[in-house]
Amino acid sequence: MGKFSKSGGREMPELNTASMPDLVFAILFFFMVTTTMRSEELMVRLKLPSATEIQKLEKKSLVTYINIGPAMDPRFGTGTQMQLNDKFAEVEDIQDYIAQEKASMNEADQQLMTVSIKADEQTRMRYISDVKQALRKAYALKISYSARKAEN
Repeated sequence: MGKFSKSGGREMPELNTASMPDLVFAILFFFMVTTTMRSEELMVRLKLPSATEIQKLEKKSLVTYINIGPAMDPRFGTGTQMQLNDKFAEVEDIQDYIAQEKASMNEADQQLMTVSIKADEQTRMRYISDVKQALRKAYALKISYSARKAEN
């Protein structure tokens, strides 16, 4: 009677999977391009203090990090340690470190280089002041401090 009748004998058509490898490689390529790897291993314990203001860094490739805090491994001592790249250093080593970092950049980016100090909340301000003085002697013009955002 009806114009449209159900025929119970129809099968589901097969799914074409010919373009599946292209999709997988496109997704893999996307994640490989957008993922960044940590360039250095953190050797000091950092519990960042709370902050009321946070400043976003423009170009992360121009940021040099100085990590200050107690060493994670007790073999390196229990006092405050400073980490420059993947090794412990003293305040006196900062000038050479900044000179090396500036030498690895092109001349236009050297003026935009930012030094970010990440210090544990238990670090004495005297130590931070010594680091800042050494950075001034090394002509590090932009210095930022890392902290975690205060929760209201």
